[in-house]
Amino acid sequence: MSELSEEMVAELLSLEKRNLIKNPHGAEQFEGWEITENGGSQWRVEELPGDCGKEFPDETVQSYFATSFELCLKKQVLDLRAEGYSEELLDTVQPKITVQDWYVGRSDCGCIYQLSVSLLNESQETVQDFKPDPVSLEPENSDCSWSQVTHTFEGYGPGVRFVSFEHGGQDSKYWDGWFGVRVTNSSVEVQP
Repeated sequence: MSELSEEMVAELLSLEKRNLIKNPHGAEQFEGWEITENGGSQWRVEELPGDCGKEFPDETVQSYFATSFELCLKKQVLDLRAEGYSEELLDTVQPKITVQDWYVGRSDCGCIYQLSVSLLNESQETVQDFKPDPVSLEPENSDCSWSQVTHTFEGYGPGVRFVSFEHGGQDSKYWDGWFGVRVTNSSVEVQP
């Protein structure tokens, strides 16, 4: 890596590690989210712990997003420049970008969870992505505690300008209502 300019050093020092996801646990219903799939009884926000659920490890999180019996997906596309990260910083330093998500099934119905996160260029074409295999959650094989998935992007090369974060799922028994996967406390952080 070449020597950093004084301006870039000042920018790095001024950046705080913060969650770029807006409304990560539904406190403002679906504000900030684009619903890309809204199957079954559609998305809904519920209060923790919810029917047949467990408390979340962080007591400040009071709600979650619940999916239904057909696929439910929602996403945010984050503009890194609008969030205060300069093109020079993104291209030269290529700071680590860490994504996290929390998910859980109910104790009375199986479900499927999926996550797709992509680093995008100016034209919103994929530079690098993280798309783990969908996770099947069955109550007989799990204690139905909240699970966390984390991934850190690094060394992704110049040109990244956006992060696309999309997650969701559905139940596996096609029961009417909100028996699918529950998601909350999603985050995307640029590491200064």
